[in-house]
This record gives sequence, C-alpha cells and structure tokens, in this order.
Amino acid sequence: MSYEMIALLMFASMMLMLLTGQRVFAAIGAVAVISALLLWGDGGSEIAFGAAMKLMKWYPLLTLPLFIYMGYMLSESGIAEDLYKMFHVWMGPIHGGLAIGTILLMVAISAMNGLSVAGMAIGASIALPELLRRGYDKIMVTGVIQAGSSLGILVPPSVVLVLYGMIARQPVGQLWLAGVFPGLMMAGMFILYIVIRCRMQPHLGPALSKEERNVPLAEKLKLLRAGILPLLIFFSMTGLFLLGVTSLVESSAVGALAATLAAIVKRRLTKEVLENTVRKTLAISCMFMWIILAALCFGAVFDGLGAVKAIEAFFVGRLGLTPWEILILMQLSYLLMGTFLDDTAMLVIVAPLYVPLVKLLGFDLIWYGVLYTITCQIAYMTPPFGYNLFLMRAMAPPEISLTDIYRSIIPFALIMLIALALVMAFPQIALWLPEWHYSR
Repeated sequence: MSYEMIALLMFASMMLMLLTGQRVFAAIGAVAVISALLLWGDGGSEIAFGAAMKLMKWYPLLTLPLFIYMGYMLSESGIAEDLYKMFHVWMGPIHGGLAIGTILLMVAISAMNGLSVAGMAIGASIALPELLRRGYDKIMVTGVIQAGSSLGILVPPSVVLVLYGMIARQPVGQLWLAGVFPGLMMAGMFILYIVIRCRMQPHLGPALSKEERNVPLAEKLKLLRAGILPLLIFFSMTGLFLLGVTSLVESSAVGALAATLAAIVKRRLTKEVLENTVRKTLAISCMFMWIILAALCFGAVFDGLGAVKAIEAFFVGRLGLTPWEILILMQLSYLLMGTFLDDTAMLVIVAPLYVPLVKLLGFDLIWYGVLYTITCQIAYMTPPFGYNLFLMRAMAPPEISLTDIYRSIIPFALIMLIALALVMAFPQIALWLPEWHYSR
C-alpha cells in the first residue's frame, strides 16, 4: 500500500471513530497507536511513548492550568460581575451602550481567562438577562454575546494559541502578541457595527431612562474601582511579561496569584469558591493534556510516513494550485469542520496535515496561528452545529429560540470574515507587535 493511501486510511479511520461518539483524544490516539504498531511492529510503541515524554518535558505547558485557574477564580468570585455593573452605569446613557459595554466586558474577560466558554457563561448569565430587561432586541444581543465570547480564543492569554504553539512548535509568547491587534481590531469592528445599527434603529438598543442615568458622580467614580482589580491583574500578568520582567510561565503564575489575592481582597475566597475553581481547572487541564498527547502521537506517525510532502505534491504538482489557493482551501475546510467540532478537536485532527504543509508553502506559522484562530471563531458560530450556537441555546431564556440564535450571528460572522480577509491581506496586523517586541 502506498504511503498516500495509508495516510488517507488513517484520516478516514479517525473521522469514523469520531462519528461513533468516542472522546476526541481516544479516537485520535487509538488510530495513531494502532497505525504505528501495524507499520513498524513493536518499535511503533516508542512513538506514543516519545510523544508523551515530549509533552511532559515541554516547560510552557505549565501556563495551561495556571491561566485556566485564573479565569475560573475571577468568574467564581464574582469579580467579572462587578466589572459589568461598571460598564452598565458608564455606557448605559447612549443607544446600544449596554451592548458596547458587553463587548468591552468580553474583551476584559478574554484578557483574564483565555477560554471562550467562560466568556459565554458570564455573558449569558450576567449580561443577557439585563439587556433583555432593558428592552434590547433579543436577536442583536444574542449575537453580541456569542461574538464577544469568541474573542477569548484570540485575545491573550489564549489557551487555544497555547495548544497551537505546542503542536506547531512555535513560541507561545509570539503567538499571544500576534493575537493582540487582530483581537482588538475585531472588538472595535463589533462596537462600530453596534453604534451604526443602533443609530439607524434606536429601538434595538434603547438608552437608559433619565431616572437610571441620574447617578451621582461620586457613585460613578466609586464604581470605577470595579475595573481597577482586573486591570491590575492584567498588567501584573501581561505587562510584566512585555517589559521582560517575567517569563511566560512566570507571568501565568503571577496572574493566578493575583486572581487569588483579588478574591481575598474582595472577601470572596470561600471554601466553595476555591473548591469549584480547583475542580474545574483540573478537569479542563486534564482534558487538554490528553488531547495534546493524542495529537502529538498522530503527528509523529504522519511525519514518519512523509504524508505531508505527498499532500503538497498532490496540491501543487497534480492540481497546479498556488500556495494562496491551498491556504484558502484550508480555511474553508476549518469552517466546514467547525459546524460539528470544537476548536481543540479541529486543531488536533488537521494540525498534523496543515501545519507542516503551511511551512512547506513558505507561510509564517505565527501568522497562520492567528488565521486558524479567527477561522475557529467564525466556525464556532456557523450553523447548523456551531459550538457557540448550542452553548447559547443551553444558557438562553426560553423566549430566545434556536432560529433567533441562528439569525443573530449573521452580521457578526460577516464582520469576522472581513477581519480574516484583512489579516490575510495585511500580515503585519498580526506580525508587527511580536516582531517589534522580540527585536528589542
């Protein structure tokens, strides 16, 4: 059997295993190990063992549980809720102000958490009921929360970019910096859309009433204190890293410690909060560890086959496609897979194919990490089975139907596509900051 046929058979077997409902890491890992044993006999077991040892020796992996802990600590202790109250008072007097405040809240949560699921949970439980009670259009605000929560996988410290860095063997610090401007650009585009839409149709985002706006300046300034702690946490973590005071792993430890101290200062570090935070951190960290291990093993088998060079020869030699045409086809395949898989599953399934191929085609792997992440954001909200669509359906009140949720994401998905096109056309949007920082 040719190597190309073996690679195709492995990929088809993995997809078939996933369709049976098996856990992602079990499906991918099983196909990798069985293929290695069939190809190389008993010596093939060393591939899985080598992948496990490679994972355990990868020092930046320590950032993963620390950032997840930090995000859950801020969520469980209610600090994120305080932040929304501040946005509510300061942004409420303008049309669409609370929706803009929700986007800003999501950016802040993304900068403290790195997971889109946490942003979705906070937005759906805190912001959505308040927006609906204030008379905001249910379709628009549903889209706002879904789009805003997706920023968690792009704005640093993004856990998805950490996973990409592990699989693509790229520096996580550079990937984080590469995600800053695209993430802020996308948030700015969301806000601009809300401002224009609510100016044209004021009933979609009514301003607060005069009675609610009549808040004394002293009280407004007092509410600003809610934003001080998150800013201090973000600066202590990201600021010290950018200044060169701390390394990547040290900055994650500083962030976790700062989040715990913030909960103590607020007098909210109860036994229940700590137990919930640690349990959720352990569960998510273990899930990611198993998935990364399976992906590394699968990638090692693929590398051993030389399948990547065969795929390149097929696209470039036989089909005569240009590197850019191949890249666009890759992004379209991510959009398709995003209708039934989450971002982590997509990464570990196709990374062994795509990452080496992108390198062979001459593209920058840091830049491609940002493209992958933006495409995942769009895929998260793509009907009929987008991951965020069903998360929102599970958390939304009964008056918001699945049809409303599908309709709500259309303008935001189009905005994300524009952002993706801009980053593809102008790579320096992603690459300028890491190049500037590391050149120092």
